[in-house]
Order: sequence, then structure tokens, then C-alpha cells
Amino acid sequence: MAHSRRLLLLRVPLNRQIVQEAEERGAPAFLHSSASLLHTFGGAASVPAKKIAPPRSRLTWRRLLTGTVLGSVIASGAYLGTRDEATISKWAFEGSKLFNPVFRLFDPEVAHRLAIWAASQGLVPKENRPDPSILAVEVWGRNFSNPVGLAAGFDKNAEAVEGLLGLGFGFVEVGSVTPVPQEGNPKPRVFRLPEQGTIINRYGFNSEGIVAVAKRLGAQHGKRKLAVTTKAAGTYEDEKQFGGKAGPGILGVNLGKNKNSTDASADYMQGVHTLSQYADYLVINISSPNTPGLRKLQGRKELKDLIKKVLAARDDMQWAEEGPPPLLVKIAPDLSREDLADIAAVVLTLRVDGLVISNTTTSRPDSVSGHEHSKEAGGLSGKPLMEMSTNVLRDMYQLTRGKVPLVGVGGISSGEDAYKKIRAGASLVQLYTAFAYEGPSLIPSIKAELAACLERDGFKSVAEAVGADFR
Repeated sequence: MAHSRRLLLLRVPLNRQIVQEAEERGAPAFLHSSASLLHTFGGAASVPAKKIAPPRSRLTWRRLLTGTVLGSVIASGAYLGTRDEATISKWAFEGSKLFNPVFRLFDPEVAHRLAIWAASQGLVPKENRPDPSILAVEVWGRNFSNPVGLAAGFDKNAEAVEGLLGLGFGFVEVGSVTPVPQEGNPKPRVFRLPEQGTIINRYGFNSEGIVAVAKRLGAQHGKRKLAVTTKAAGTYEDEKQFGGKAGPGILGVNLGKNKNSTDASADYMQGVHTLSQYADYLVINISSPNTPGLRKLQGRKELKDLIKKVLAARDDMQWAEEGPPPLLVKIAPDLSREDLADIAAVVLTLRVDGLVISNTTTSRPDSVSGHEHSKEAGGLSGKPLMEMSTNVLRDMYQLTRGKVPLVGVGGISSGEDAYKKIRAGASLVQLYTAFAYEGPSLIPSIKAELAACLERDGFKSVAEAVGADFR
């Protein structure tokens, strides 16, 4: 019976319709054959078997392919079983570089969705190597194994928290999350400028809403807690020193408002009430350029009224001994010195826990002005944002007199970039665009380069380097 099934499978011809459809869509040649093969080997049961056996050359080719794949998998598994976890992690991150060109074949938003799906299914490398001790940093009473995080906007709906934390980020920020589900702006709404290392997006807070995100975070929170508590006591104590409410890895939740909402403060308060129990820190996003009127909340009076209400909503909730999660505000890079001074005054007066600097920019630097997508509406991120966002970071560090922890984001693509943010006043840094372009292998590279920068200049820790440009 098994023998006859095998012959039946091998007699299924290649599906030329799939190949033809792939050619019409402009897919590369290797995808044409892949689509055909997937149909042949994966869908044999649904295709009637033919009485006539396939040509001997085709039969031999299939057997060789099947034997090669199975042999490689078995041999690789046997070999990897003899290696330590650190070596396996190294190979996995290096191997991930092979898939980056494949993602660029897809539309940017489709590629984004594929990346989220892969991370949610555990199909990304897992970092088993400990971070260099020099990268450990404590902020808001939370112990980060390293200061390099993933910015909000990547995992908008908290679908892949576990997989993303497993990549080796010191922290991951999900969102922005809106109270009510909304589609965001019409497609296309994401545009690559690869030569400039830039992306322009006008997503517009596309979100599945607070309820869906709360369900996911609740499930993930319980799973992570269970995984930690079931470990051996010694291992648990070693890992517990770096992490948040649910174990290793710090989780931030970024809150947004609905496009048609007439009461922004009510939207943010709802986010606090529903999601703060799962967050190691919260962020009020008032700086996206893709929601009409949102950036007006950065004005002195509007910001003061908003923060008062949100802080009250958070503090009125019942908290354990660890207290409520820190509250941060994410600001734009397109602010005047006067605007920054107003924000600093409000933040110091109301004792806001931190600032995220910065969001995307509506400006178009000279380096991108000639690109075909440069006139697309939306926020620009990536390398051209590095100088602008770092200047805002530097100004805000001075205006707050170094009393408010700052998260530096915008244009980081190397350990040297991260180091510049830290010297300018950032206690933590975040990536997005460079990660989207270069993939998982960028994370260990940035951490290693950052550690080398600190050691080169004689710093014994990240904390020692924060604001070093002003000393």
C-alpha cells in the first residue's frame, strides 16, 4: 500500500497553470518552479493520478531532489545536536541574511505582514547568547539586558511578542493601539527608498483595537509567566534579573487615538485602563503625522490637560507593590525650540516618566528629494532621520536637565549610531527601518558594536555614557 501511494505521488505532473500565473505576475524564475513543486508534492491527493508513468528523467530528478532535501535535514539535525546553543544562534542569525532579498520581492506592506507572521510562528532566529555585561542598564526600576529595543509600528497588534523578544532585543514596544478597530489609510501606504535606507509610510494607526490586543497580551503574559516559573530555581533567578512583569524581556505598549474620535484623552485613558496591566511601560503617541490633528496635542496647554487625565487614570487603578507602569510621551522631530521648551516644562512639572524621541518626519531631506516616492504623503523614517532626531534628543536632554529618561529612535542602523544617541542623552534606543531592511542579523551586530564603542571610550556601562557629550 505504501509503495503504491508513493508511485501515485510521483506520477502527478507539474501544474503548468501555477507556473503560468507566476510568470504573468512577474515572479522570478525560482518562484515559478517553487510554486509548481509545492503543488506537486503538497497537493497530490486532490489531483487525479495518471495511468502513464512520467518520463524517467523527471522521476529521477524528483527522487534526487527529495533525497537531497531529506538527507540535508537529517544530517544538519544530527550535526546541530552536537553543537552548543551559542553556536546554533550564531549560525541562525547569519543564515537569516539569505532571506532578506526574498522579502524585498514583495510589496512593502505584504513583506511586513510576512515578517510578523514568521515571528509569531517562531520562524525567526532565537538568541541564546548572553548580552555583554557592559550593555546592562536599569531604567524606571526595570533591568534591561541591553538598551536596544524594537520601536512601535512593527508589531502593531501584539501578534509576535515572544518571537521578537527572542531575537535578542532588550525590549519590544507594540502598537500603536487604538480603542476601536480601524483600517487606517487607503493602500498603497508604505514606500521603500532602499538606496537611502528610508521608508515613507502613512499607515494611519491601522489597528485591530484594544480588545483584540488585550486578549493576545493576556495570553502571552500568562504563557511567559508559566515558562519562567516552571524553570529550575537557579535558572529562574539568573534570568529574572533582566525582564519585566512576565519574565525576561521588557514589553512596552504604545497607545493611539482613533481617527474620528472627538475626545483624545478618553481614547488614551481607555488604553491605560485596558492594557497597562500587561505593560512594563506605556507610551502616549501624540506625534504620528498620519492621524489628522494628532500633533496639535503637543501644544503646551493641550499636552498638560492630556497628561493630567492619563496619569490620573493610571494612578486610580489598583497596583501591587511594584506600582504602575511608567508613562512616556512620544514626540515629533519637526518641533521648534519653543515647542520643545513647552514640552519639557510640562514633562518636568507633571513628572512624566520619559520621552520617546522621535517619531517620523514630514520633511524631506535633500538626500531623498529626487526619489520617485519622495512626494508621497506620510512620515519618513530611516537613515536621513538620524541627524534630525538626534538633534531633538540633544535639545530635550538639555531642556530637561537630564532628569527625564529618554528613548532615542530614528535612523539607527549601527552600533555607532546607537552610541551617538546615548552620548546625546538617550538611556535606551530603538530600531525599526534598518531592522526592516537588514533583518534579524542586525541585532547582534548593533549590540556588539555598541559594546565595543563603550569599551573604546573607557565607559564601564551604558549609564556612564548617557549624556556624555555634555560633560
